[in-house]
Amino acid sequence: MSLAWIREQHASWDAEKKSIIGAAPAGTFDARFADLRAGDALPNEWWRVEEDGGVVGYGWLDTVWGDAEIVLATAQPARGRGVGTFVLEHLEQEAHARGLNYLYNTVRPTHPEREDVTAWLVRRGFAPSSDGSLRRAVAIAAS
Repeated sequence: MSLAWIREQHASWDAEKKSIIGAAPAGTFDARFADLRAGDALPNEWWRVEEDGGVVGYGWLDTVWGDAEIVLATAQPARGRGVGTFVLEHLEQEAHARGLNYLYNTVRPTHPEREDVTAWLVRRGFAPSSDGSLRRAVAIAAS
């Protein structure tokens, strides 16, 4: 598996995001994605993950008070193949390069696989915090 991490300079809603994020089961992501139209600008920083020229995942990072809020999305056929771990590692590298302190992610209460996704993040060093998010310190030397 050879994955490429590609920063989207001016991220916008497109067919690939719609097929991965927009087609996710209801409750997985923020409902606002359902209202987006092709070409709509997206906030903050986005990266796509490509394998053999096809998009297999996305990473999103928003800098908030010295921390990095992150979102990961993996195409259904690519799940279980390390794409999520690849995204997480690269988001951590991006956060480290910006001098940020923590990564955090909130698994929505409506997420159909909330327990599994939370457990996946906990296995990767995230800990639940009092506000419902999962947090992990950015490694000094991200791999």
